[in-house]
Parts: sequence; C-alpha cells; structure tokens
Amino acid sequence: MTQHRSARAAVFSAGSWGTAVAKILADAGTSVVVHARRGEIADAIDSTHRNPGYFPDVELPVSATATTDPAAALDGADFLLLSIPAQSLRGSLAAWAPHIGPDTVIVSLMKGVELGSHLRASEVITEVTGVSADRVAVLSGPNLAREIVDGQPAAATVACPDEDAARRFQQACHTPYFRPYTSTDVIGCELGGAVKNVIALAVGIAAGMGPGDNATAMLITRGLAEATRLAVAMGADPATLAGLSGVGDLVATCSSPLSRNRTFGTHLGHGPSVEQATAATRQTTEGVKSAEAILALARAHDIEMPITEVISALLHEKVTLDEAAAALMQRPPKPER
Repeated sequence: MTQHRSARAAVFSAGSWGTAVAKILADAGTSVVVHARRGEIADAIDSTHRNPGYFPDVELPVSATATTDPAAALDGADFLLLSIPAQSLRGSLAAWAPHIGPDTVIVSLMKGVELGSHLRASEVITEVTGVSADRVAVLSGPNLAREIVDGQPAAATVACPDEDAARRFQQACHTPYFRPYTSTDVIGCELGGAVKNVIALAVGIAAGMGPGDNATAMLITRGLAEATRLAVAMGADPATLAGLSGVGDLVATCSSPLSRNRTFGTHLGHGPSVEQATAATRQTTEGVKSAEAILALARAHDIEMPITEVISALLHEKVTLDEAAAALMQRPPKPER
C-alpha cells in the first residue's frame, strides 16, 4: 500500500484526544472519518465542523467528517486509530473487528494496561482482531490535546514493528505544528505512556498536599526510573524511555494543569475520597485504572516500583495520604543506579 495524500483514516472515537488527532490527520491532508457514539456529536461535526462535547470553540477541517456507523467509518480505511478508555478496548473492538480491512494498520492512541490480563493495548488489539503485530502501531508523546487543537508545536513517536507502516503513518500525520518520529519499540512507547499516568497522579497528589517543586522533580525522576526498569525487563530499549514517549510525555503530563491524571491527583491530595476526586475530574483518568495492572506486571517481572505501589494502595484506600508520603520518604537509602 503506497502512502499518498488521499490516505484515509478512521478515528474511534470523538473524545478530546480522538478529536485532536482527527484534526492533525486532516491538516496533514489525510481523509478522516470520526466514529462517534452519539448521533448529535456526529451531526455537529458534519454540519458545524465543531465537536460540542470537546473543544466547541475549535473549527475542524472540512475534510474531517463523522458517523455513528463503524462499518461506514472503516470502509476503505488505511489507518484505524483507537482513542477509547483502555479498559473498554476489548469489548468495543470485538464489535468493530469484522469491519476492519485486511490491510488496515491499527494505531493505538491509548495509554493504559488492561486489568485482569495485564496486557498492553497493542496486545489486546492483536488478541481480539487476530491481526499480526506488524499491523499494529502506537502513537505516544507529550501531547496535551488542548494545545494541539490550538496548533501549538508538538511531537510524538510512532512505534510499529514494521518500519514501513510507521513511516506511512508518520507521513499521514505530519503537519507544520505536529512532528512525528518513528520507532520499532512498541513496548517502550506503551509502557512509557502508561506508567507516566501513575506518576502524574503522584505529582498531583503532592501538589494538592502542598510540597514544593523539589518533591515534584523527585517524583518525576524516580518515576522515570520505575518506568525504565519495567520496560527494559519486558524487552524495551532504555533509550525509548529517554525520548518523547518516555521522559517527554512524563514531563508534560506531570507539569500541566491540562493533564487529567495530574488534575485527579491534585483533587485527591486535597483530601477527598477516590469517588469524589473522580467526580471532580469528570473525564477518564487512565492512571487510576492502570495502576493495579502495572503493579502486577512489575511483580511478575520482579521489578521494584515503589511509587506505583504506594499510588495503587492509596487508590484502593489501603493507606492514607500521610502514610503514602511517609512510605516513599522512609524507604531504606540505596545507590541511585
């Protein structure tokens, strides 16, 4: 399949990140169909070129259309981009799989690990659809959706075992404001994206409790060490964790008030329950769901992840905020590396 300006992409679904990526693709000259669950969202995108549920102030390119029909969205698609909660992936994808074309490259935009199976999103995709791993790519990086729809500069990593597929998708989403780089390290990209959400929860909690910038820097740095240890144990290249989908994504998510995970953590750090913090955040917070699964992966590979362990205990209300902070600060001293 030759990449050309009339490449076609189907984006499932019409949330904040799906909408932002649809705009990137359309601005890059790719024909885009957004699959929306709600008819009023699909109709609004088609008639007003705006998504009233997310970014109602942003005008989308006229080349981005929408539908509630998965078969219509996937008809002739060169790329299927999946931007749904990681814990909903298996069930939703099973319903969509019969409509996926034999040459369609599936691109995961998700940054989570499935509970129960402890599988990364790309592994769930291959398991549910039966497609080969070289037809599954990952897009990951420091990409806050609000900044991207505003056309602010950003970059990301496109990881796929098939370098040609990665390059084709790179071309399909390369714009003057969005710069994609290619990689073959799917494991590193996915784990960098998943673990950073848990670390952002920790940073948000610290911000809510009151500690200063030193604590934030400590959590980001030691959180990167945790992500790197786990990723390398699972076969990743450590250099990936030093790149856009590792430290880049970690810094953006931990530093910005636009980050859902940091925002959730800040609410939690102020003292409410997990349920109250969830209600206050109002959007899917992948780190909350994935912390337990990431911790299970760490234990399976005999990897120490103390920040992840404390956050998982806190989310399950096994420890208090003060106990969580003490647990991290009172660990036995050891060499940094």
